[in-house]
Amino acid sequence: MSIGYKVNVNDTFHFDLEKKSISQLDAVSVEKNKFHILHENTPYKAEIISNNFHQKSYTVKVNSNTYTVVISNPLDILIKEMGFETAGSKQVNAIKAPMPGLILEISVVVGQSVKENDNLIILGAMKMENSFLSPRDGVIKSISVSMGDAVDKGQLLIEFE
Repeated sequence: MSIGYKVNVNDTFHFDLEKKSISQLDAVSVEKNKFHILHENTPYKAEIISNNFHQKSYTVKVNSNTYTVVISNPLDILIKEMGFETAGSKQVNAIKAPMPGLILEISVVVGQSVKENDNLIILGAMKMENSFLSPRDGVIKSISVSMGDAVDKGQLLIEFE
C-alpha cells in the first residue's frame, strides 16, 4: 500500500489516500472549479470555493456542505517531522526599489487594506514601467515616496503593518 497523501478535513477527520484510489476517482469538470463526482454510484456536486496553494489548503463545497481541506504529501510530512514547516515563507513587510527610477503611479493610500497581487506602485526605470504587486494580504502602514519622486536602489517605497 503506497500512501500518496494525508488529507485533513475541518481539523477533525484524517484520511490516508493511496495514489491508486485517487486515479480511480470518477470526477468530471463541469465549469471552472466545479466538478461532478461519482463515488460508489452516488453523485456529488463539488466546488473549490477558495485555495491557498502555498499552504495546500482548500475550501470545498460538496453538495451543500462546506469543508476546509488540507493536503500533505510524503515530503511535506517528512519535513514537518524534521521540525520544519513547508510554505513558511518570510513575511514581507516592506517594498524597496530594486533599481533607481522615477515613481510614475501610486495605487494605494496609508491605511488601505490590500490583497496579495494588488497593484501598489509603478516605477519607471530604464525606459520601462515596473509594476509592484502586493506580496501578501495586509494593510499599508506608510508610503515613503510621492508621484514624480526619483528614487535610489534600495530606497523604501511602501511599508506594511
